[in-house]
Amino acid sequence: MMNSKNVLDSVPEEIEMALGVSRQSYRYGAESIVFKARVEELSGQNINLCYQCGACSSGCPLSKEMDLLPSKVIRLVQLGREDPLYSRTIWICSTCFECEVRCPRGIDIASVMEALRQIMLRRKYSEVRLESIDPEKLRGLPQIALISNLRKLMA
Repeated sequence: MMNSKNVLDSVPEEIEMALGVSRQSYRYGAESIVFKARVEELSGQNINLCYQCGACSSGCPLSKEMDLLPSKVIRLVQLGREDPLYSRTIWICSTCFECEVRCPRGIDIASVMEALRQIMLRRKYSEVRLESIDPEKLRGLPQIALISNLRKLMA
């Protein structure tokens, strides 16, 4: 009987790329369970309720700017994968709650995105740095954008 490591090593890289998966996606264990539980704890949402209908992604006004659609973020969290932490999606989400309104299961995806941002900020990482924005551009930004940005940075 082959162990799982030998089986995974036999999967060609071309197939992995075609399917959009990596060897990391095959890893399940204590780390993935802890990550998923942490996201559920911070967001107050039961991630397992999602059945991947895609309504959240179809209603998201910023989905064209995201590298991972909201439904894919939820699926990756269900699998215990930390990929969403390193995507731009969690920083692009404007927490407009359109996804929650459209979700037939009532999952507050904006809260999940906020939980993922909190995890990254607690690791001392932030995508947006106000001091890196030109002062002239900063004066021209809408106030709501600044407030939303600061809210994202407070963990």
